[in-house]
Formats: sequence, structure tokens, C-alpha cells
Amino acid sequence: MSKSAINLSQKFSKFTEHWSPKVIAEMNDYQIKLVKLQGEFTWHSHDDTDEVFIVIEGSMNIEFEDGVVPLNKGEMFVVPKGEKHKPFAENECQVMIIEPKGVINTGDSDSHLTAQSDVWI
Repeated sequence: MSKSAINLSQKFSKFTEHWSPKVIAEMNDYQIKLVKLQGEFTWHSHDDTDEVFIVIEGSMNIEFEDGVVPLNKGEMFVVPKGEKHKPFAENECQVMIIEPKGVINTGDSDSHLTAQSDVWI
């Protein structure tokens, strides 16, 4: 384990693709990931886990079947397990996600946006 601080700006500068979470740390059975969002994602849910979104830079929305949760820089939201949702961002948004190891970004959805899991930067 490194005893150095993790610089989020430096980590975000290491990738350009959208909707492809990158692992920056692990805590117990959880991974802390960075992802850049832009445009619309796919409707999906995670049946076995909650999912935390923390906006580092920019703004995004999480659409639910019964409404939309807007998130801006410095805000966070926990999507409850089993809740069907669709993140989207008009402009590029930098987000930290916290979820258990092995979670597939598209959950129960079969999508071309499914990213490779466990990619570290």
C-alpha cells in the first residue's frame, strides 16, 4: 500500500474516454473509481448494491422512472440497490463512484457502454 496522497486531477488527466470507470483505490471490499461522463448512459440497475456518485467537476443528472436528481460539483447521491436509473451529463462531468469490487457499470443492462471492470490508473 502506497503512503502517498492520490491526486484526483492528476488521475483524471490520465484518460479521456467517457463512461469507462477507472479504479484509483480499494477500501475493504469496495473500489473507489473515477469516471468522465458526457451524453446519455443506458437505463440499468444494480440488484445487489447501492452506488455512490460524487461530482468532482461539472454537473450531471440521474434519471429515475419517477423523476430526476440533479448533481453539481461538490454534491453526492446514493442510488439504492435495485433502483432503475440512467445517468446523463450535457457537458463533460468528472465523477467519483464508490461501489463493491466486481460491479459492472451497466448493471443488468446489455449495452455497448459496458466497460471493462477493474481497470486501475
